[in-house]
Amino acid sequence: MIVRIMGEGQVRLSDSHLAELSVLDDELLSEMEQGDGPGFRRTLQALLDKVRELGEPLPDDSLEPSELILPAPDATLDEVRGLLSDDGLIPG
Repeated sequence: MIVRIMGEGQVRLSDSHLAELSVLDDELLSEMEQGDGPGFRRTLQALLDKVRELGEPLPDDSLEPSELILPAPDATLDEVRGLLSDDGLIPG
């Protein structure tokens, strides 16, 4: 799976990591619903850090279509709400 972090680039991520990322995604969704700004910021950073850790960066000139787009690290709560589906940021 190709994942884009807005403003940073793309990484190739094995589908086997989706369950681990979904745990953070569920936590992020809960914090957003509760309006927990500090929790949201902390969990968004943890989610992006995990994607960077588990993913293999693609070259900057790579034009692979992204299957998943994640917000930039400095995205606001409202900006992330605009990216959410019923499942959160991570499908499934």
